[in-house]
Amino acid sequence: MIVNSLTKVSNFLNISAQQRKLVRHTICPRVTEVRIWTGALEEMLNGLKSELDLLTCQCSGKGTKMGQQIVSSCLKFLADTTISFDHDSASWMRLVPAKVVDSSASHKWEDVLEMFNDLIECLRSEKELCFLVGKPEVMKEGLSQIKYVLIDKSIGYKEARHQESLVQKKLSKTLGHSSKCLFTLLLYYLYGQVRDIEVDLCGRIYSTGGENRFCLYMGKVLTTEEDKMVWSGVRQLDRALQLFKFVWESAGMKGVLELQGHLWCVGAEGRMLTYKGNMFFVHGISV
Repeated sequence: MIVNSLTKVSNFLNISAQQRKLVRHTICPRVTEVRIWTGALEEMLNGLKSELDLLTCQCSGKGTKMGQQIVSSCLKFLADTTISFDHDSASWMRLVPAKVVDSSASHKWEDVLEMFNDLIECLRSEKELCFLVGKPEVMKEGLSQIKYVLIDKSIGYKEARHQESLVQKKLSKTLGHSSKCLFTLLLYYLYGQVRDIEVDLCGRIYSTGGENRFCLYMGKVLTTEEDKMVWSGVRQLDRALQLFKFVWESAGMKGVLELQGHLWCVGAEGRMLTYKGNMFFVHGISV
């Protein structure tokens, strides 16, 4: 199961329509802050850059080179235009532009949207690159909603704060519960990464016998029993389990939800591991 939206999580947890509204209301103010939004964009672009660099070593086609150029341009644009202030310092200490700049000539998020449109078209143009188009399309949803908002270091501190507020308001208002863009922002907010979560065995929730106590378990199949691989699997499962628990708590679900992970591998010896207070069981597979 590939977890790529709040809808999938909510369906699994049997969260009602009213509770889904509560989940969205709880999550949106946190994940739509400009620092989260910009960070998620940069994380996605850096990951895409790594993929394209790797493909260049294997087969350097026209689309790959063009994709690299667009991604680099996007990253440079964000670095040159995104405002980064020290929120701990007083506002009067921050530098302001030497002259007032006409807002109509300032950069907007629409500039990034145009680059994303070119990037998506470029990735679609070659069969070898089509698998990379997913996340740019997801983030394009958010860019489309804020395209007229300014993004320019020359506009000054107060105006910049206003524009950042507009970004948060527009994203919070327009990204619905089923939005994959909203889910991607949540992943970045929780884990600092934007890749969708993959679970081999989605498991279920069951009552542990106590009053309002439940356990959620999920599983993963490993290709080797090496410690490095096992602990990597544990961390991946933990991220998935913690995500589901976060949504469970955001929905105001009654009861305590315990987490449990299971990993299967050919030839592995059965054992129990503890990670961040949760139990993970390693099971051997006989062939």
